[in-house]
Amino acid sequence: MNPSTIFLIVLVVLALLVVIKAIAIVPQQHAWVVERLGKFDRVLSPGAGFVIPFIERVSYKHSLKEIPLDVPSQVCITRDNTQLQVDGVLYFQVTDPMRASYGSSNYIIAITQLAQTTLRSVIGKMELDRTFEERDFINSTIVSALDEAALNWGVKVLRYEIKDLTPPNEILRAMQAQITAEREKRALIAASEGRRQEQINIATGEREAFIARSEGEKQAQINQAQGEAAAVLAIAEATATAIKQVGAAVSGPGGMEAVNLRVAEQYVDAFANVAKEGNTLILPSNLSDVGGLVASALAVVKGTQIKP
Repeated sequence: MNPSTIFLIVLVVLALLVVIKAIAIVPQQHAWVVERLGKFDRVLSPGAGFVIPFIERVSYKHSLKEIPLDVPSQVCITRDNTQLQVDGVLYFQVTDPMRASYGSSNYIIAITQLAQTTLRSVIGKMELDRTFEERDFINSTIVSALDEAALNWGVKVLRYEIKDLTPPNEILRAMQAQITAEREKRALIAASEGRRQEQINIATGEREAFIARSEGEKQAQINQAQGEAAAVLAIAEATATAIKQVGAAVSGPGGMEAVNLRVAEQYVDAFANVAKEGNTLILPSNLSDVGGLVASALAVVKGTQIKP
């Protein structure tokens, strides 16, 4: 192989290397930062790009996807001087590749450190009980602080989530005892409320039963009184009717004589009954009255027989 052929092959190989170095294929959801002679020039978007060999180079490659970042566990002290072991997870996304390249030497470490310091600051302002209740407030406060600072780093902090809040074992035992006491208290209250409701139900039932009995007795008395009134009214009406009939009979022919006869019969029967009941007979001082009555009765009877 002569030297000219070798030289030609070398030139072809160098040309292929130059072409390969000049073409940059950027994947989807990525951004590459290009420097020209050591100075920022442009950002290559996904797809095929061109880089001038030996003059330009791809200095930084960034992923534009959402990235989860574990924040290391750390000890935080609450407002009431209680130690808490806290760790979390941070979600962020590169939004400005140029700032992410030159705004910080390592934005991941910067975000992690800032998340830890902000977390210690937020928990230091809260008491132990509130730290378990205010997780959403803690997360939103950390996101707000990180997002403001990370703006200069070309990073957008999307959210922060606390994974674990672990107090010391002594605090855990005290909290467990408190929870147990609270549950026992609720059980006692529930039992007392049950007994109270039972007594109320019994008293209500007795009151309703007494009212029902009294209403029944009242209705019975009303019914009895109405019945007695109806009976008295019926007797009165019957008596009035009988009196009217007697009056009509007396005012008719022979009525007065019949009345006198009835009176005489009752008078005689009264003396007869007195004689039957005892050995002693009391007679009226004027016996002529008895004879007169008897004579009147006989006269009435005879008069009645004679009339057709």
